[in-house]
Amino acid sequence: MTDAAFHDTTNSGGSSGGRVRVWDPLVRIFHWGLVAAFATAWFTADELQPVHEIAGYTVAGLVAFRLVWGLVGGRYARFTQFLRGPGQTLSYLGDMLRGKERRYLGHNPAGALMIVALLISLSGTAFTGWLMAEPTRVAMLPALPQIVTPAFADEDGEYGEYGEGGEGEGNEALEELHEVLANLVLLLVALHVAGVVLASFRHRENLARSMLTGDKRGPEHGDIA
Repeated sequence: MTDAAFHDTTNSGGSSGGRVRVWDPLVRIFHWGLVAAFATAWFTADELQPVHEIAGYTVAGLVAFRLVWGLVGGRYARFTQFLRGPGQTLSYLGDMLRGKERRYLGHNPAGALMIVALLISLSGTAFTGWLMAEPTRVAMLPALPQIVTPAFADEDGEYGEYGEGGEGEGNEALEELHEVLANLVLLLVALHVAGVVLASFRHRENLARSMLTGDKRGPEHGDIA
């Protein structure tokens, strides 16, 4: 997909002026709700397990909503509006390194890549957390890799088909995977915040505030709307 597939204002003759609505209310609720839910899950992981689980289910619900809204939501919420191919994404990242990236009214290619990475890692974190909440759930998923499959011993002490270690070993591996995914999400969040700060500085607009109000500066000469 090329820039021509979007409203390219390169030849528009300058700024359209004023503010335009970009982020609809549901996108904004999803964004800040996800921030609150993940932060709650992170800070309650070792102390308040019931709260941690509720926050985890909230994260899962919000991710599920975003996947649906990415298909049927408003223009700038739809995946078809902001997802780019590998070539265009790499080209944009190269422009960023040279300080020559163009302004996108919606998500730029780097932001789109980050959204995909966050949705995948959050889904994995929520899913492994759901498995950990009830050990018997793993037994319902025999196709899972060995790292997340618990072993079960029979009455004679022999281990069943799920592995060579004990059930505790399997649960420990699942917990480690859950923690790795959660740490990956935290790293992606840090990169996301850094990208927002960089784009805000480069394009002279407060992107965090625009996710609160929903409005951004109208497209100007050279922008992609």
